[in-house]
Amino acid sequence: MSHKTVRLAIFNHKGGVGKTTLTVNLGAALAEKGNTVLLVDSDPQCNLTSQLFDEDTVDEFLEESDSDSGVTLWSALRPLSRNQPIRCVKAQKTFTPGSFVIPGDIRMSKFEQDLAGFWSDCKDETFAAFAGTSALSDLVSKVAAESSAHFIFYDAGPNIGPLNRVILLDCDYFIVPGACDLFSVRALKTLGQTLSGWIKTWRKYKADAPADAPVLRGMPHYLGYVPQRFRVYGDVMTELASTYRARFEKALYQDVLVPLRKVDESLAPLKVIGTKLGEVKDFTTLVQQSQRQGTPLWHVYGGQPYQLAQAKQIFYAMADAVIVAARLR
Repeated sequence: MSHKTVRLAIFNHKGGVGKTTLTVNLGAALAEKGNTVLLVDSDPQCNLTSQLFDEDTVDEFLEESDSDSGVTLWSALRPLSRNQPIRCVKAQKTFTPGSFVIPGDIRMSKFEQDLAGFWSDCKDETFAAFAGTSALSDLVSKVAAESSAHFIFYDAGPNIGPLNRVILLDCDYFIVPGACDLFSVRALKTLGQTLSGWIKTWRKYKADAPADAPVLRGMPHYLGYVPQRFRVYGDVMTELASTYRARFEKALYQDVLVPLRKVDESLAPLKVIGTKLGEVKDFTTLVQQSQRQGTPLWHVYGGQPYQLAQAKQIFYAMADAVIVAARLR
């Protein structure tokens, strides 16, 4: 590819903060602005795949995933369990032209178990351990090359397990979403500590890797944050939500940016101020309609015109912010 492909994860191990909704809609906005986007449904719950395709299609994906004609993430990675090379799969088209997806699979939980072993074996400096740890990254690179993707988005599950570890270490950037509530604030401490630990451990493993072994870059940079799912009154964030947003920003600095900068100053900026990529209010039933129809929020059939216009404005502006922030880093 002649252009740089940017890899991102919208990551917060707390559930219910709208990671999948944000991934789908931000990816669609970037695609509608002329970029090619590859979405990787790496969550064994397959929420992204279920949102983009009808139930019969998802069932077909899962029923065939263990066969040689399968197209899911597990279909590609399954040969590793038999000590065979991964198999490249064809990305599936979504509702939005220019946006593609590697479908998810509940069997990715099996691959996650294998990843735990690969990671542990990296300390023994074996080629197979590094190849297994980097297998998902290698697969995504091959699929992205076929579509000349500008942006790759991993849809990560709400946990800090082995699968999310290799995803974050494969990314150029990560975006932190958060609901304006107490639980999102508390989750940030674990996020910062865990991510910093992963980076430091991987640096040690990488330094001792065999010369010809594939390795993850291991430098996920903080790109920004997105407050989500807050209530508004007169198009203004409610007082309670605003209070928690301020606490979220403070915790983001103390518990994520500071630990990352201790590892490497290039991984995070000095301040949270100026890193908000956008904010997504509670769109109530529009989100459910979008999920049922497999469309971005602003293309929902039967949606209220003013809500459709608001959603498009929010995500188009966020896409512009992501493009600018990625170029500046």
